[in-house]
Amino acid sequence: MFINDLKYFLEKIDHYRDELLFVFIKPCWPRKISPNQLTYIRIAIGTVLIVLLFFFKIENKPLIISLFCVGAITDIFDGSVARGLSEVSELGTMLDPIADRILILPIAIYSLYGPHKWLLLFFLLAEALGAIISIFHKSKDKDIKPNIFGKTKMVLLSIVFAGILIFWPEPPSIFFIDIIWISLFFLCLSILARVLEMNKKGFIKNKIINKQLQHYENL
Repeated sequence: MFINDLKYFLEKIDHYRDELLFVFIKPCWPRKISPNQLTYIRIAIGTVLIVLLFFFKIENKPLIISLFCVGAITDIFDGSVARGLSEVSELGTMLDPIADRILILPIAIYSLYGPHKWLLLFFLLAEALGAIISIFHKSKDKDIKPNIFGKTKMVLLSIVFAGILIFWPEPPSIFFIDIIWISLFFLCLSILARVLEMNKKGFIKNKIINKQLQHYENL
């Protein structure tokens, strides 16, 4: 029951966050700015960060931090704006995790590659596995809802990489590294939750895997 209790607790916090943001969004949000446009902005910022860090080798701290923080803010608002204005779309649901990865990955690679290669490797492998499973799930079921564990992972990573950038180019402190490991835990929970959902809907046909997954459904 631990996973179900944790899921309920995190979903409750996410609901309260939405309710708080709705106070501003519903009466004041400019209708010309759609939730998907916020997601496009995050994709554009992530792409710019890749170009600046890896192609032009620009290490202007205020510029990099500002771009990353603006990208993280779009992640805070796009889902809430979509729900608050009843503009949730299949395209937005599909693009949101892609935009998250495009924003996070360049900072992760740049800050972890030297001193924490193994952590970076685990992080990249877990993200790749999560992306593959999400694509497979999407191919079987168009009605895929956002995963609360994935949302929690993104919040933690946004906070920790903003902190790393503040002290950058100094190596990340052990506190930041521990938070990244915790975010990996939530990423693994996100993957597990997605697999269990697919198994429950009958998308996984292997009987041996079905039997093994049944042990996790009541955790």
